[in-house]
Amino acid sequence: MVLPAVLRRSVIRRSFPSSAAPGGESLHFSIFCERKSTYALSIATETVSEQKNEKGSNRWFTLPPFTATANGSALGNRIMNGGAQAEAETSTTAITALKWVFRCCPELPRSLVQKLFRLRKVRRGSSMIENSECNLEARDQLKRVAANDILNIGDKLCLPISVQVFPTERAPDCCNKEEKKFIHSLVLYKDPAILAINKPPGLPVQGGIGVKRSLDQLAASCLSYDYSEPPRLVHRLDRDSSGILIMGRTSTSTSVLHSIFREKTLGASKHANHVDSEKKILQKRYWALVIGSPRRTKGLITAPLVKMVLDDGRSEQIMVIDNAESMPFQHAITTYKVIKSHHGYTWLELCPLTGRKHQLRVHCAEVLGTPIVGDYKYGWQAHRNWKPFPHNSHKNQGKKQSLPFGLDFESGSIAENSPRLHLHCKQLTLPDVSCALHNDSLDHDCSRLERLELDAPLPSYMQRSWDIINN
Repeated sequence: MVLPAVLRRSVIRRSFPSSAAPGGESLHFSIFCERKSTYALSIATETVSEQKNEKGSNRWFTLPPFTATANGSALGNRIMNGGAQAEAETSTTAITALKWVFRCCPELPRSLVQKLFRLRKVRRGSSMIENSECNLEARDQLKRVAANDILNIGDKLCLPISVQVFPTERAPDCCNKEEKKFIHSLVLYKDPAILAINKPPGLPVQGGIGVKRSLDQLAASCLSYDYSEPPRLVHRLDRDSSGILIMGRTSTSTSVLHSIFREKTLGASKHANHVDSEKKILQKRYWALVIGSPRRTKGLITAPLVKMVLDDGRSEQIMVIDNAESMPFQHAITTYKVIKSHHGYTWLELCPLTGRKHQLRVHCAEVLGTPIVGDYKYGWQAHRNWKPFPHNSHKNQGKKQSLPFGLDFESGSIAENSPRLHLHCKQLTLPDVSCALHNDSLDHDCSRLERLELDAPLPSYMQRSWDIINN
């Protein structure tokens, strides 16, 4: 079958008679020439033989042969377990035909790829097909492949040549130069595997109802660099919080990071009574300014959380549950330490050992009895009679800096009528995933991996609150 004309309207053919093989002229096809791809570039200049039957041309486009890729989940588990490998783990991961097409051709619309599989137009090449030449004589050796079929090492997938189509007009960028410069200024660290961003307060991490701009969308537009894959989220921060946010730069590194973050939560939940935060491979340290002061200067909070649906399903709230057997709950564990306490406020260092939604905010408000400044959801009672902290040194400030996306880092300190949420992911320690992937994944001694130490400066309004209290 031939794809509809709308899909074939922009097929690009480049003919080079001088380099043609003796059997005829070679045709060179370029896949999505407007973006570089570690996979697509390897096939951008593949030659396709120009043999025709009586009914016309019947050519195929061949993807690179499937090669073994690191099992990201298994590698992440091994890193978190100090190098120990489970018996069932393998060093490579299985991949479906659908995922391999997505990986090789990131520019192809997902709906088009799925349609090709539904129409049974994707084939698996045999060993008789060499040099990416899938012609009429080799057609009998091509077998139809389903989207969920697992590939073997060396398998080649063949797509109809007409899929080498892309719109004649490039889609406009969602960011202008000023916005791109701002997004690039948020990058704290970058290596082949991960991207660390200092998330600004007020910018949602993910899109949703009523969200026009989200950090994952902006990162995909501005922070892909020379990669064909956009950065992917590994964990999340609340919209109004700020600090270090980790993203995976490839699907494999994202899988490794997901596994590390997941194992961190599972491990802490299983050993809640034997927690040693100093020995944790993955550590997150938040700074929070709270109203009041905890009874103890440091401690461990182990309070299970449950999600309550309110207002006929229009909103939800996380709460600490006393009787954990009465309803489904999630283990939530946090360590805390007082940094400085003065004038009725306290700076806390919070280390979440599990990654639950609103965990730190609920633990501070309901367990410690010290809600975070600017948390009107869980600390609304403490803010009912809020009075700005008396301070005169910042009354006559100059003109505020104008930032893209309507962001504001200046206003919101404790010296103002409406303080913003004072919760910031200040430091994060994690294993060097790039090194682990570079050293053949599970064959490498993960227990000796170097650790990355990241630090993110406070947003301006939190820095101002820090200065006010210290003075």
